[in-house]
Amino acid sequence: MIQRRQTLITLASALAVAALPGMAGAQTAYPSKQVRLIAPASPGGISDVLSRLIAQRLSEVYDQPVVVENKAGAGGHVAGAEVAKASPDGHTLMLSHIGHNGVSAIYPNLTYNPVKDLQPVVLLAESAGVLVVPPSSPARSVGDLIAQAKAQPGQITYGSAGPGSAIHMAAALFEHMADVKLTHVPYKGSGPALNDLLGGQINLMIDNLASALPHIQAGKLRPLGVTSPQRHPSLPEVPTIAESGVPGYASVPWYAISAPSGVSPEIIRKLNADLNTVIRSPEIKARFEGLGVTPLGGSVDDALKRNAIETERWNKVIRAANITAQ
Repeated sequence: MIQRRQTLITLASALAVAALPGMAGAQTAYPSKQVRLIAPASPGGISDVLSRLIAQRLSEVYDQPVVVENKAGAGGHVAGAEVAKASPDGHTLMLSHIGHNGVSAIYPNLTYNPVKDLQPVVLLAESAGVLVVPPSSPARSVGDLIAQAKAQPGQITYGSAGPGSAIHMAAALFEHMADVKLTHVPYKGSGPALNDLLGGQINLMIDNLASALPHIQAGKLRPLGVTSPQRHPSLPEVPTIAESGVPGYASVPWYAISAPSGVSPEIIRKLNADLNTVIRSPEIKARFEGLGVTPLGGSVDDALKRNAIETERWNKVIRAANITAQ
């Protein structure tokens, strides 16, 4: 009887071991179909550009299509809500930004909770912004702009990629710290806002350096100050906003790749590892740096910590400046 029981245990163990390769294969068979990468803005802005660079490279890594879909609106929350409700199988991802990861408090009536319903996968990049005006603007410095705004409260307009976007928050912080009143004109992405700035429909914009730089180099926009704590190597002659009359000012937008909550830890780990490989590849690093964007990468915990730190920081600004999505 004892010998028979031992035989059965040995047989069961052997069967379990034999099944392990198949089980492991089932767990790691990702992706098994096309992957959607949602860009939370219209084509042409930094979110769209970064999404397409990552999607192209990730398609090569996976030998599966990674398709970018633009879902603009509500400062990125149209995209966020769609991703939050997607199947948690890792085949729907999103490029997330400050609107999802740091300042969702300005939207009191969202249909989803970005903190609970989205899972950060990896920090993607960070990029300084630059305060730009058309060449026809009378402002030739940040000091000039502040003086003009104080003389004409509410008459100077600025564009953004939508309420809660990095561009909006950078300008709102500028308003608060410079003690001026500007008029916010939100768009469905930084691309349309930039087009209107170039066309003279709005007066200024704190745009991402990546998308503003070609127009600065072509003489179509005048840079007044960068949003980073130090001068940026792409525009070494342009002072920081902090050194131009707004001491302590700094705003450095960051971007991450996120998934719906509920995606298995195994898939999240695989995505994190594969995206780190993409971010750190010489090709992507060179493309990012050519855009004035700093590649990041790191662990899932790194992304969670950055989001938590930035959320605490920006919530203080939101309360102090009484910023809303209106």
